[in-house]
Amino acid sequence: MPVIKPTCVRDLKLRVNLADVVSRMVTLRKAGGSRLKGLCPFHNEKTPSFNVDPDKGYYHCFGCGKSGDIISFVSETEQLKFTEAVEALGKRFGIVIEYEAGSGGPSSEERSLRQEVFDLHDAAAEHFHQAFKAQDATGDWMRNFWVEKRRFPAELADEFKIGAADASGSGLGAALMRRKYSEEALRRCGLFFIYDDAAITLHSLRPRFRGRLMIPIRDHQGRVVAFTARQTELTPDDDPAKEAKYVNSPETPIFTKGNLLFNLDRARTNVGEGRPFVMVEGQLDALRCWSVGLKTAIAPQGTSITEGQLVLLRRYHTQVECFFDSDSAGQKASLRFLPMALKAGLEVRFLTLAGADKVDPDLLFLERGLAAYDEVKLSAQTAMAFACRAALPDPGTASPELRSRAAQVVFEIIANAESEVARAGFVTEAATHLRLPLSAAQKDFQGFTTRQSRQAAARPAPAPNTAPAAPHTAHTPEHHLLLLCLHFESLGKPMSSAVPHDWIDTGHTAGLLLNKILGEFEHDAWPGRDHLDGLLETPEERALVATLLFETPVIDTPAKVASDGLRQLRARALEPRLRQIELALANPRADIDSDPISLLKERSDLQRQLRQPIVLTMVT
Repeated sequence: MPVIKPTCVRDLKLRVNLADVVSRMVTLRKAGGSRLKGLCPFHNEKTPSFNVDPDKGYYHCFGCGKSGDIISFVSETEQLKFTEAVEALGKRFGIVIEYEAGSGGPSSEERSLRQEVFDLHDAAAEHFHQAFKAQDATGDWMRNFWVEKRRFPAELADEFKIGAADASGSGLGAALMRRKYSEEALRRCGLFFIYDDAAITLHSLRPRFRGRLMIPIRDHQGRVVAFTARQTELTPDDDPAKEAKYVNSPETPIFTKGNLLFNLDRARTNVGEGRPFVMVEGQLDALRCWSVGLKTAIAPQGTSITEGQLVLLRRYHTQVECFFDSDSAGQKASLRFLPMALKAGLEVRFLTLAGADKVDPDLLFLERGLAAYDEVKLSAQTAMAFACRAALPDPGTASPELRSRAAQVVFEIIANAESEVARAGFVTEAATHLRLPLSAAQKDFQGFTTRQSRQAAARPAPAPNTAPAAPHTAHTPEHHLLLLCLHFESLGKPMSSAVPHDWIDTGHTAGLLLNKILGEFEHDAWPGRDHLDGLLETPEERALVATLLFETPVIDTPAKVASDGLRQLRARALEPRLRQIELALANPRADIDSDPISLLKERSDLQRQLRQPIVLTMVT
C-alpha cells in the first residue's frame, strides 16, 4: 500500500486554504476575526454552528461536535480513505503527491472504486461531448436538434458538456477500455449492461445509452456522477427503454438519485439576498433558465423531490421559489415539495403567471427571456396561499364543512414546520385565505396537533438501541492533559518525566494519544503540534486533535493545571490498591498474598507517594 510522505501532507495543508475546500459544500460567512461560519454538512441544522478557522486549518461544529482538518473534511464528505483524500486534493489543486521510497504510487487496482468511477464519468462526459461536436451524421443531427429544435445556444452545450450517443453507443466501451479502468469500475459505473458472469470484453460492454442526447449530472461539488439521456429520432428500436423520453443512470457508488439536484454546483454560488434558488421540474428547464441569465435555477432528478435534497439546499440558502409546470403533474409535485420544504426550514414561494391557465417554464423563458422571471414574481404565491388554493380553490362559495376539511389538509402541511413561531404565522395566514375566524383556526390547529401527538404515542415504541454507548472522555484527566500538551508544548517534557505510563488509561482516544505524545516528548522526538500527521493513526485521533486545537484555552497558570491533572491520574492509579491494603489489614483472618509487615510497608509507600506534591517547571 503506498505511503504518502509526511512532508507532502504538510505542504498540501500549507498550500491549500481550508475555506476553499469547505466552501464547495458549505456557504461560509464571516464570524469574527479569521473565523468563518456556515450550516454543518454533517447534521441537519437551521442555525449555523459549523466554524472554520483557515489560519489554524481546522473546522469544528459546536452542534454535533465534528472536528477535523482539510484532509478529514474531504475524507468524510466524499467517503474516501486518508490516502485517497490526499490524492483527491492533490489532483484538485495541482499538487504533486509524493510517496515514501519503496511504497510506490497507487496502482489502478489499489485506487478507490469511488474515485475511479468519478474519473470514469469525467472521461465518459468528455467522450460524449466530443461525439456531439463531431462532424459526422450523429454530431450534425444532435447539434441541429439542440440549436434548431430545442433552440438552445451552441455555447451552452460547451458550457455544460452536452453530449451525444449514436445508435451503437458512440464507441464508449472501447474508449474506456483503452484507459484501462478496472473491471469493477466498468461493471458498476452504470453506463453498460453487463451479465453478472460475463468477462469484461469489448463485446460484453453493451451501452445503456444509444441514440440519445446526453446531459451530464454533476454533484454539488461539480463532479460528473451520472447522465440523463433524452430520447431522439436516432434512438434505435431495440433500445430497452425506447419509449422513455428521459433515461437516467442507475444508482452507482457515486450516484444516489435522491441526494442531489441538477445544477446545484453552479446555482449555489449565485444565490444570496434577493436571489433565491428557483426550483424547476427538469434539467432542460434549468438549462433554459441558465441560458437567459437566471443563474439560480435547480432541478430534481425527475419530480420525486426528497428530504435529503432539501437539507442539502438549506446549507446554501434558505429561500426557494418553486416554478413547476401548471399541469396536474406539476401541481402534485409542488404539493409534495411543500411539506418537506417546511420541515427543512426553507422559506418557499410559488411562481405563477397571472391570467395563464397553463405555464411551461421552458417555453415561457424561451419566448420572453429573463423578463419572464420578473413577470412571474409579481404574481408569486406564499406557501400558505398556494396550499390553501390547492385545498380550496373557491373559498367564497364553499360551505363551512368544505372549509373545515380544507383546513385539516393545510394543517397537515403546517405541522411539518418545526418552529412554533412559523406555525403560528402559517395558521394566521391560512385562516385569512380559507376565510376562517382566526380564533377558530387556532383552536382547530391545536386540536389537530394534539391528535397527532396521541397517535404517535400509541404507536409501538422502536426497539431499544442496545449498542454500547461511546465513552465520554471530555472530562477525563487524560483529555485535559492532552489539551495542555498541545497548547503549552513546553510542558510536554516535564510531564513525560512525571507520569508513569501505567497511570494513563489507554482505553479511550484521549488516553491513547496522551500516552503516545508523552512518549514523543520523553525521547525528544516531539515534531510540534503543526506536524502531527505521522502520529495520528485513526480518524478518531485526528478529530480529537482538531477539536482541541480549534479553541485556544485561556489558562493563567498552565503548569498548576497540569499538576492538578497529574494528581488525578496518580490518585486514580494508586488509591484502589491503598483501599485494598486497608481492607486486608482490617480483616487479618482473610486470605492475603502478603504478610502484614509487607502490607504496612506498601501502605506507607503509597501514602507517601500520594502526599508528595507534583510541581512542573515550564521549559523555555
